[in-house]
Amino acid sequence: MTTLSYITTGESHGKCLTAVISDVPYGTSINEEAINIDLARRQGGYGRGARMKMEKDTVEILTGIRHGKSLGNPITLMIKNNVSNIEELGSITKPRPGHTDLAGAMKYGLTDARDISERASARETVARVAAGSLAKQLLSLFNVEVCGYVVSIGNITSNIRINNPSELRTKRDASLFYCPEGEKLDEKVKQLVDETTKQGNTLGGTFEVVVFNAPPGLGNFTTWDGKLDGRLAYALMSIQTVKGVEIGSGFQSARMPGSEVHDEIVMKDNKIIRKSNNAGGIEGGITNGEPIVVRAACKPISTLLKPLATVDLTSKKEAEAQYERSDVCVVPAASVIGEAVVAFEIAAAFLEKFGGDTLEEVKERYNTYLDRIGSMFYKK
Repeated sequence: MTTLSYITTGESHGKCLTAVISDVPYGTSINEEAINIDLARRQGGYGRGARMKMEKDTVEILTGIRHGKSLGNPITLMIKNNVSNIEELGSITKPRPGHTDLAGAMKYGLTDARDISERASARETVARVAAGSLAKQLLSLFNVEVCGYVVSIGNITSNIRINNPSELRTKRDASLFYCPEGEKLDEKVKQLVDETTKQGNTLGGTFEVVVFNAPPGLGNFTTWDGKLDGRLAYALMSIQTVKGVEIGSGFQSARMPGSEVHDEIVMKDNKIIRKSNNAGGIEGGITNGEPIVVRAACKPISTLLKPLATVDLTSKKEAEAQYERSDVCVVPAASVIGEAVVAFEIAAAFLEKFGGDTLEEVKERYNTYLDRIGSMFYKK
């Protein structure tokens, strides 16, 4: 069985980055400008570094699309690098604690970590955002909406919960930090980022991704690697800055009794629903019809203006870690990347459940499934 999948290619300072996406159903409308909007969001957010001022990320669709619709062939999305001087870059012999430098150098038997850094860089995620943006467009045809936003930066946390995707996006997009709480919290975080910048330090935080209107039954319980919560955690943990993932109430549920954790099932407006959503919309690896809620923790960026201690790989003497152009806080950008990878996993699971060669076949199967669910589990 084929399934929606993608690979990314390219280096941080190479000519371009690409995403090659396979098994998008024939006839799916793809809006290039919508991809560019998501790419611009990834570049935004207060606390970004000089590299983002040098790049203007826009997508070029190279293959798989004709007259704005997918051909059923692999789709190639390319984003050019304005800063493409990979052949001129110097060596990295003083590995940065927290970065891939030393582990990658050991893996390949190198004393220069430049080749490691070029691929390990979070610049690679520009291609993942492009792929996820395409996945969001596919899901939107079935009224499934995916929204990522910032929950905390440093020790400042938002407790807002918005259940309307349109309102959530509007408030998020009005924020410097992609947090829907508003200007008051923005000002506090801005002050924190400015202070951290002066100290030559970096900040981490958390973001949340919510999937609205996902139908019940995506994912499976029969194989360990088919469980949707596992796949979402895998996708989020693959983002360069992410060090922790939770679904629904996550780690908090470990401190609560079962009677408070498990979401009771009730009838409301002739539909079976849950009184709460501590499960985060997934039970036993399968969506249950409630919003899917996933959260990720981002470590602070490992390149510091005031470097940490390291060892020079050539001289074997203690030294200060190498400084490469970097950000102070990437949590807002990480929320965009998280939104993208979650959207892609949901779209893949959606097509595994309802997939066909063409978009029309997918729609037919989806509508048939909804009719069956409605007749069996909802009152008439």
